[in-house]
Amino acid sequence: MELHQVRYFLAVASTLNFTRAAEQCNVTQPALTKGVQKLEQELGGQLIYRERQLTQLTDLGKEVLPMLERTLASAEAVRRRAQEFQRKEVAPLKIGLAPSISVSLVLDPIAEIAKFVPGLHVELRQDTAEKLVELLLEGEINAAMVGDVRDMPVRIDDWSLFEERYVAVLAPTHQLANRLSICIDDLRETVLLERAGCDVAPKIQRLYFPEEPPHLGHCSGHDLHLQHMAAAGFGVFLAPEHMPCIPTLKTIPIEGDPIWREVRLLAVQGRRYSPALDAFVKVARLRDWSVEVPGRGVPHATVPETARTPA
Repeated sequence: MELHQVRYFLAVASTLNFTRAAEQCNVTQPALTKGVQKLEQELGGQLIYRERQLTQLTDLGKEVLPMLERTLASAEAVRRRAQEFQRKEVAPLKIGLAPSISVSLVLDPIAEIAKFVPGLHVELRQDTAEKLVELLLEGEINAAMVGDVRDMPVRIDDWSLFEERYVAVLAPTHQLANRLSICIDDLRETVLLERAGCDVAPKIQRLYFPEEPPHLGHCSGHDLHLQHMAAAGFGVFLAPEHMPCIPTLKTIPIEGDPIWREVRLLAVQGRRYSPALDAFVKVARLRDWSVEVPGRGVPHATVPETARTPA
């Protein structure tokens, strides 16, 4: 099926006149008629009743008309997008975020590169860290921000952006809400809300709940769901310090700051960077992340080697 055949058929369908359809398509009437005939042969049935004064669509023609309209519209959209891309009018950038990485982390970098990357069009995608690595290698996304990743492929470039601690997030009415800090033993005695697909949860459980699993309550893969459940008093959830919280919640440090993780930027090694990706990687790597994580954002290499245990 050729697109010009589809265009010829749609012109006849709209005008119900072969002469006017040929004029609309800027071709001769025999050429238009031949194109429609080839389309009919390919679809295995007549699309148009050819009557001198009463040209009309057959039942098959009526059936396929909306599909062929969508086909032509999609093809034209693809052509326009390709032309815009070639003229550098569109600069797509697909960024993957692990579930524990808030979108708030990438908004300022995106705004910054939009100033000098014309046509920047960002698409964000959330998935587990392992799935984001797969999407990177498949070319479905251009970059990813993640926490821990097990078995990082050698083809992935991996930059540490900053470290941050985990804090307890809970309702002001929770029994632990008046504490200045909450210890791990307190957490063992309370209900913890579960973040589905959390990249650091297995380590937290292994390091701090080795003998008895935590009392897990309700579960969600979305931080906002967890925040509302915490605000409703359903339990406490552990969140990275950078995460914006709804005003009805309190965040309380965990005594001794025992739970930390690195936030990392990933891209595929050796793959040619688009201008948008190149700008994003440079801005992310050079950024002072303490703006998003006040008092933290310390580059990994300069973090004092205290007793903290990375999450």
